Amino acid sequence: MKKQTSFADLEYSARRKPTRREKFLSDLDRLVPWSQLVALIEPHYYRGERGRPPVGLETMLRMYLCQNCLGLSDEGIEDAIVDSIAVRRFVGIDLIERQAPDATTLLKFRRLLERHDMPVRIFALIREQLGQQGLILREGTIVDATLIAAPPSTKNKEGERDPDMHQAKKGKQWYFGMTSRRRRTPEGWSRAAGCGHERSEAAQVAHIGVDAHTGVVHAITTTSANESDVSQTHKLLHGEEKHVHADAGYQGAGKRPELKDCAAEFVTARRRSTYKKLDKTDPRRQLIEQAEQAKASIRSKVEHVFHVVKNLFRHRKCHYKGLAKNTAQLQVLFAMANLVLSQRSLCASYRTGAS
Repeated sequence: MKKQTSFADLEYSARRKPTRREKFLSDLDRLVPWSQLVALIEPHYYRGERGRPPVGLETMLRMYLCQNCLGLSDEGIEDAIVDSIAVRRFVGIDLIERQAPDATTLLKFRRLLERHDMPVRIFALIREQLGQQGLILREGTIVDATLIAAPPSTKNKEGERDPDMHQAKKGKQWYFGMTSRRRRTPEGWSRAAGCGHERSEAAQVAHIGVDAHTGVVHAITTTSANESDVSQTHKLLHGEEKHVHADAGYQGAGKRPELKDCAAEFVTARRRSTYKKLDKTDPRRQLIEQAEQAKASIRSKVEHVFHVVKNLFRHRKCHYKGLAKNTAQLQVLFAMANLVLSQRSLCASYRTGAS
């Protein structure tokens, strides 16, 4: 059935310059493997035997991914579909024919995905697809982690903070929450629990393993912020690496018992305190700094994916209570970040296949 074009659509199409949101959503629409994702979720989707008739699965999936990639709440994406023609086109909603799915419908859809471990499978599916495109070379891995703040409020029914989040220190600032493993300095994110004199916030840590050549994330795990980065190293490796690159927070990772069978060479940054006592004109210090700069240039690829998740997707704080729900969201976000970072290679392959 041919859709009726409204006056708003005609006015919107007459513009000469597309908006940045429109271009971003257009690229995302082209990159996401919609048919594979729909086939993955369909066996578990609500079939409408009773109650309200179900909303189309692809519509809900598009709404869910759009919500995560734009950093919106359930009510926020519902409003955005009404307010933004670019969002409405991406989701595939025509307001002349039907209303946008409400926030409660999206909440139930997200819980369905979490109940059947779909975020893990979505991340794995996209990772395998990128591997088939030659974007995961499996020769080297960069491990790192990043702090994700969580709401510090205790104004809930129990009057307590999230029990899955813990206190940690980054520099002189205390945080409370979970981590996505990325310790920058040996002083950062200490294991000490408790509150400092500074203002404290909640936090989570996300630990990721990234392909050293392409920057594609192939492994992710999350912990509360008081756990050390080096303790999660074995969960971020696929076992076929020849080199593992890490910052100074991963000192001694190769000697840990869970990595005793790992044959990869660990290229870890030196602690600055081991050579800063040398004079700046000392040739030994200059050689050490040159070597550390070369190591840092390789590790810099891991910062690209953190930039996409935190700045492009605007995910700088935990949105939900509990480690499990926030981990599920991070798995989807890093899967979408892989597509964004691989955009040039994937678009080139699509053009080659079309020709």
